[in-house]
Amino acid sequence: MTIVNDTNFETEVLKSELPVLVDFYADWCGPCKMMAPLVEELGNQVKGHAKVVKINVDESPKTSERYNIMSIPTFIVFKSGQPVQQKVGGMPKDALASMLD
Repeated sequence: MTIVNDTNFETEVLKSELPVLVDFYADWCGPCKMMAPLVEELGNQVKGHAKVVKINVDESPKTSERYNIMSIPTFIVFKSGQPVQQKVGGMPKDALASMLD
């Protein structure tokens, strides 16, 4: 699982040739902890077709502010450097996976 931050977000996400699902999370967030194994599983399933990365909102305030992250976990799919879909909160893995379709 790739962890991104304010410094490498542009390289890892915005300049990626693959679609990227970004998990905005925090270590203290209960729902984020519940979603972590599903996010990791999905990341392994989509390797080569898409990327799944995590960004800690406490450690990367600039990126979190840029995308108006008000609640976590927030999941945003980026394609060609643009956010194309966003969902907030816990969800089943298939709902998470369908964001990449």
